[in-house]
Amino acid sequence: MWITPEEVALKNALKLWVTDRSNDYFLLQHRRGHGDTGGKITGLLVGALDTVLDSNARVAPFRIVLHVPGSQVSWVIASGATIEEVQKHWKWLDQNLLPYMAVFENKEDAASFVQGKVKGLIAEEVLGGQAAREDDPARFREDLARFEQRFGLPQREKLVTHYSCCCWKGHVPRQGSLYLTTNHIAFYSFLLGKEVKLLVPWAEVTWLERVSVGLLTDVIRVHTRRKQRDFSMFLNVDEVMRVMCQLADIALRRLLDSGGLTLDQSLQDSTNITKRVLEEQALRQYVLSLFGLPRAERLQEVMSCSVWTPHARCHTPGTVYTTDGYLCFSSREEGHCTLIIPLTEILSIEKAESTSALPNPVIISVRCKRAFQLIELLHRDELVENVRHRLRDLHWKQNLICGHEQRKKSTISSTPYYTFCYDTVQSDEEDSSVIISDKALRHTVHTDLVSTFHPSQSDAPNKTSNTEQVRERLWEEHFTEFGRGVHMFRTDKIRKLVALGIPESLRGELWLNFSDACSSLAAHPNYYADLLEKCRGESSIATEEIERDLHRSLPEHPAFQNETGISALRRVLTAYAFRNPAIGYCQSMNILASVMLLYTKEEEAFWLLVTVCERMLPDYFNRRVIGAQVDQSVLEELIRERLPELSERIPDLSPLASASLTWFLTLFVSALPFRSALCVLDCFFYLGIRAVFQIALAVLDANMAELSSSLRFCPESSSRSVSRQKFCGVSVKHVEMLRSRQRVQVLQAHEDSTKDNAVRLFPLLPLKVCVCTEHFVSLYWGDGVSSSSASPAPPAAAAGSAEHYVVDRAQFKSLYELLTPWSCGTHTDTVAQRAFTLLDQDRDGLVTFSHFTQMLGTHASDITHTHTHTVHLCFPPSLTAAFPCRPSVLQSYEEQLQQMLQDLSRGKQKNEEKPLPHMNQHQFIQFCKTLYSMFQGDPGEAELFQAIGMVTSLVLQIGEARQSGESRSEEHWSASFEQILASLLTEPVLVSFLERPVQLRARISAAKPRQYQERAGLLMIQHTHPRVP
Repeated sequence: MWITPEEVALKNALKLWVTDRSNDYFLLQHRRGHGDTGGKITGLLVGALDTVLDSNARVAPFRIVLHVPGSQVSWVIASGATIEEVQKHWKWLDQNLLPYMAVFENKEDAASFVQGKVKGLIAEEVLGGQAAREDDPARFREDLARFEQRFGLPQREKLVTHYSCCCWKGHVPRQGSLYLTTNHIAFYSFLLGKEVKLLVPWAEVTWLERVSVGLLTDVIRVHTRRKQRDFSMFLNVDEVMRVMCQLADIALRRLLDSGGLTLDQSLQDSTNITKRVLEEQALRQYVLSLFGLPRAERLQEVMSCSVWTPHARCHTPGTVYTTDGYLCFSSREEGHCTLIIPLTEILSIEKAESTSALPNPVIISVRCKRAFQLIELLHRDELVENVRHRLRDLHWKQNLICGHEQRKKSTISSTPYYTFCYDTVQSDEEDSSVIISDKALRHTVHTDLVSTFHPSQSDAPNKTSNTEQVRERLWEEHFTEFGRGVHMFRTDKIRKLVALGIPESLRGELWLNFSDACSSLAAHPNYYADLLEKCRGESSIATEEIERDLHRSLPEHPAFQNETGISALRRVLTAYAFRNPAIGYCQSMNILASVMLLYTKEEEAFWLLVTVCERMLPDYFNRRVIGAQVDQSVLEELIRERLPELSERIPDLSPLASASLTWFLTLFVSALPFRSALCVLDCFFYLGIRAVFQIALAVLDANMAELSSSLRFCPESSSRSVSRQKFCGVSVKHVEMLRSRQRVQVLQAHEDSTKDNAVRLFPLLPLKVCVCTEHFVSLYWGDGVSSSSASPAPPAAAAGSAEHYVVDRAQFKSLYELLTPWSCGTHTDTVAQRAFTLLDQDRDGLVTFSHFTQMLGTHASDITHTHTHTVHLCFPPSLTAAFPCRPSVLQSYEEQLQQMLQDLSRGKQKNEEKPLPHMNQHQFIQFCKTLYSMFQGDPGEAELFQAIGMVTSLVLQIGEARQSGESRSEEHWSASFEQILASLLTEPVLVSFLERPVQLRARISAAKPRQYQERAGLLMIQHTHPRVP
């Protein structure tokens, strides 16, 4: 390939390089010792150095040098791994540049001309390839060329990055290159004459971890279902681990059934994934989690700055992050000082005069007549202009919404839809069905329930009242100093106040501010009312589940022993189910919503629930609660890190999952006394999921003795007081890193569970693996290999249902060629097309796993069933896959086809004999061709051909005999299934061939290594080179 011209000293180069061809300006050389296959020390040393040295120091074995006569300096302009590659460049230079070199009087000008031309060729290649999106296109282009030459994957296999590392085989290290693509982990090494190639699909990676092996402390261990591999000697092991976890997570979300997990839009197309994109995605995820922002927010600017903090009387250094709808600030020490300003609250952003004391200041004014000062902004003009542009767009949208609401109000009656009263009277005539009644939707609660239905406080009422007053006074003082609302300064002081407990009079307000649900409420003034109107009178599975759980929501609280609280809870849950039908309703949502209704108005409780389900606990409330299970695994990892004594006493922490799932789904409301649970919720709305981890660790730490004896532990029964201060070091960045790593393991566990369910239905697991591999190959490389667009979902689209394991026509054809017991030569494609058409019952271009299994079982059965299936392939519409018939003929065979499909699926089990239609002469000819093709390559091919000739003659005579009394023409010629079968049975050679035992499992085992070869030409799968096991 062409490379950016590099200077070399010709005198030194001649010692290490051998010139093969030369002219006045160019030299074609190869490395001394390269290609020595006789075990010479020079050849082995050159190959070993290529592997041990980093890619920057590694040199290709062939090169072309630009040499100016009389100069001691030359330039390398092309290199290659093979002689053919550099000879192609040599030929181009000889034909396109060399004839014009003579016109230059100055030899240096000629060299500059060649260098400029080579750089232009490189630029053209970069713009048209993967390297165009990379930070260092030239270097990435060289790495990509080595990767393609070594592994031969299709061009759609997107290389993301590569690292120099060491792969361990037992105690033996192999230095080489680790290539990370969107679909595979690839490793290459050549050491002392031994070549090693590894290719591991991300779909087979079950676990990634950092371990210590002997003296090596930073080893990345990659677990698959069969073995594990260790990689070490990375320059930046943290970066490698992050990239590997991200790529595994993206691949599994794309390839497997992720249980409702969504993939970011920027990552939908795997060809757009680069190392820079992954870094931006990791930073974006960190920012969203740190500030609790909506999942749809896009990160715009990230700049270092300092913010004036009035409470500290100084500027606090940190980083400002801007998104589509927010401007946020975080101090250098995470959690020390945090600021969140929604753009909807910003009135203006202005640049102030820069001084030595206040360099590059920016003043941000908000609606509550407060201002924030930012200084030391390196790109101040860019930040201000971009934020102003987003503010203009936001104000335009707000004005548009306000105008729409004003027009809407002018068209409705003067009687308000909502009545400002409690729904305290229940009609005797109210329908008890699950359909939400009009009455339950027409009355909403416009105050918090706890003020009306306050539980009894007979125990020490004066003490409780005094405590509340003290807390309220402390919070009022804090508001005066730090501000009030979403954009208050969040410091260590407010964290301590939250830990003491929020006063009941302020709890609802602070929950809304901490979670920023108040911004969603303000941005959608009539959304909740419109939603209730839309779902009025509607019924669904979600409403049925809601009705069942209404009276299980805090049944001990007076507010939910009354129809007022029950109706409010019904409306909130029903509205959310209609807002987000992908989630609908999940158990534990009723628990959270009922607590929210106690301290907020009904509409506020709805937006709090939206914020919790969609922002603060993403992926928790879906059909597989993937998010909660991931956080359970994160908790187990934190236990090993923070509570090593407990993990040593209880090595297997999996039994803890049965208890901790409730902790995460209900935020300890169902696991702790109510007052304690409220304190947990206070911390959760302020800190997010970190609070749940910290409290869980504190509970386990305080009850370590009981846990050591038995894991049957209920925190509600424990009388010990716990403090999470010991575990405040659990940071957002660390939690997000653990989540990315654990998500791989959780998704693979669900895939294994799906496989187990499918195997119980269809015990041929290796066949299922082949089907999945074929599907993955189609997803990897798209239309270049297979038309996977017809498949709406991965093979494991349903939990254990074998009917959802599907293959399209191209995948079926490939599997048929790999697994069919008989090779039909050039006729195989035709037979595969007919078989697919026959099995595709609903004409959707897909064949289910169960039908595919039955077809293979038919091939491995006795002669009768094998012959029946072969006859079916010669009838329409199977025959139309390669031999179209007239429309009238297709219509006449429609009912017969349905009967045939029933024979294939149910006739064998019921032992019912179903009559088959007679075969005409054209169909019989196709049947004979199919039989002839099945015998090709068989040792007894001559005897089989002679036998089938005898059968053909006999059946033709039988068909002609049936024409007696009718006009002798092809249209009236026919033969029945029984007649053809009887004719076949007269030839023992055919009977022996068709009843020969078929080792189907052996064919399936041999098929998987061939799938990559035949679909993508991957020669490295062959066992021609030693590989790390």
